[in-house]
Amino acid sequence: MNKKEITSLLLNLASTKKLDIAGTDAGFYTSLALRIVDIHDLYSQLYAEHPAYEENFKKLIEVLISVHQSRAESLKKRDESKAENWFLSNELAGMSLYVDRFCGKLKNLPGKLDYLNDLGVNLLHLMPIFASPEGESDGGYAVSDFRKVDEKFGTIQDLRKVQSSLGKRGMYLMLDIVLNHTSHRHAWAEKAKAGDKAYQDYFYFFEYSTLPEQYEQSMPEVFPEAAPGNFTWVPECKKWVMTVFHNYQWDLNYSNPRVLVEMLDNVLFSANLGVDVLRIDAPAFLWKQLGTSCQNLPQAHTILQLIKKCVEIAAPGMALLGEAIVAPAAIMKYFGEGRYQAEECDFAYNATQMALRWDALATGQTSVMRAAQPVLARKPIGTSWINYTRCHDDIGLGYDDYMIQQGGYDPYPHRQYLKEYYAGQFPGSPARGALFSVNEKTQDARISGTLASLCGLEKAIEENDDAQVEISIRKILMMQGSSFFFGGLPMLFYGDEAAYLNDYSYQDDPGKSYDNRWMHRPIIDWKKNALVKKSGTLENRVFSGIRKLLSIRKNLPVVADFGNITWLPGRNIHIAGFLRYSEEKKLYCLFNYSQDSAYLTWYAFKEHGEVPVKLYDLWQEKYHDVGSDDEYLVFEPYEFYLMEVVE
Repeated sequence: MNKKEITSLLLNLASTKKLDIAGTDAGFYTSLALRIVDIHDLYSQLYAEHPAYEENFKKLIEVLISVHQSRAESLKKRDESKAENWFLSNELAGMSLYVDRFCGKLKNLPGKLDYLNDLGVNLLHLMPIFASPEGESDGGYAVSDFRKVDEKFGTIQDLRKVQSSLGKRGMYLMLDIVLNHTSHRHAWAEKAKAGDKAYQDYFYFFEYSTLPEQYEQSMPEVFPEAAPGNFTWVPECKKWVMTVFHNYQWDLNYSNPRVLVEMLDNVLFSANLGVDVLRIDAPAFLWKQLGTSCQNLPQAHTILQLIKKCVEIAAPGMALLGEAIVAPAAIMKYFGEGRYQAEECDFAYNATQMALRWDALATGQTSVMRAAQPVLARKPIGTSWINYTRCHDDIGLGYDDYMIQQGGYDPYPHRQYLKEYYAGQFPGSPARGALFSVNEKTQDARISGTLASLCGLEKAIEENDDAQVEISIRKILMMQGSSFFFGGLPMLFYGDEAAYLNDYSYQDDPGKSYDNRWMHRPIIDWKKNALVKKSGTLENRVFSGIRKLLSIRKNLPVVADFGNITWLPGRNIHIAGFLRYSEEKKLYCLFNYSQDSAYLTWYAFKEHGEVPVKLYDLWQEKYHDVGSDDEYLVFEPYEFYLMEVVE
């Protein structure tokens, strides 16, 4: 289709769908007209040779019009009220939680908003809540209906009430969408099992094992222990289907344009629920090609760029988060490149920085972390990180070998040490975690465990060691502080704010016992959480510390994510230090990852423009005079400073 044909199609659809392009729909139509060429270009990159090319392009535009027409006026006004790049603000702070494990049902969630407000959280990420078969849910990531809330959480009406309650408080909602696969109980999969060829084309079906065997030669296994291989035999239709994650999660075939249009419709259905941030699960897997790893392929980025353009038209207030837990250089591509730089995903998880902070905590040295910063600094302006210390998932050690080498270590034994340290297997380690998804061939593994248990609190409590309890709390707050001020949206994981330890009850549940990540996905005991208000309790000490950190952050526009971060030279190997700056303010953020005292020359504060005379530590609420170059700022074990230049 040429530009004239595209314009003609657009005008015809506007007339057919009764768009008031000179009145109430003028803004939408203008946005669509401005982006239609880019949308067509991206769509053509994927489907120019497909026989249903024109038919599905028309359906795509129809979806955009339909979603606009059904979008509530309150959501349109909310779109208009949001500043451009609203999500870069220092005033945002998130929490990720499982609804059932946090408060039982969606209808109970509004009653917990005071607790979250008190902490300083104003964005809620609700872990998957859409229909998913019991026992085959993968924590909700095996979706059987993208438009039905799972009965164990409540109803779609309950979800709308949650969104309304959040909106009235000026809070934000984040939900997941699983674009890569469906449950084998999804209606499309059931029709495919019944032999419907049109729906078999929604997935990757093979009559013989020959092609699956060829795919396997270059495709890694995601869960080598629990779900080896990437294909599953379907006895109902006597064919093989691609199942990269678990055998009950069928990969969608995006080389079929009908799949793209259907899933775009589901994306925009979520937008019309009032979602402010949509977390796209596993985008690295969206496109499959024989002879490749079937991960991070260029077409996956084209799909995301196309979705982003469509969201800008139909739901411009919604930001996109790409959950791509990939190598540091590869993650940058999810923000968009070239013509589409900063026009793909608005957010990505800063998994590299997260893992490197755990690396530094285990070694007491920040050299590997420093080696990664040139790569992380490439993030485009206008995009942002989700910064976190702990999430529902495991902690991977996927940063590059050269970073470890530049940090002075041999990569293989270094990773072995980290795994043994956090699994509590290394002599003297205070951590109580577990290894997840061990690959017997490569010895690759990831790490499970709550923030508090990995920081030594579980062991310290068991041994009744008050000194180690104190050290553990310092570690917890230092790890959270280094996340909150790095640059991006801080995302807490529920339970961490109240010092929850590992929950081993998952071992007694057949639906969870195979997955030790459930040890750090607690069921909230609200009697325990009430202790956050009782002075001196562990819960109170951690909660109040996090609350103070978030309060400091919300009052500092300088920590909004506008690329204004400079790492300080490594004057002390135990200390990670960076400067957040604007024309009006400078903030030095300094963290000691060592179990010992550390010393930083005052010269470290004199290398960035005008030399400061006096600093104020916002964390400890103390003034410091900048000393001479042969004097030092002293750090106690795991101590940190948030030093604002005042003179």
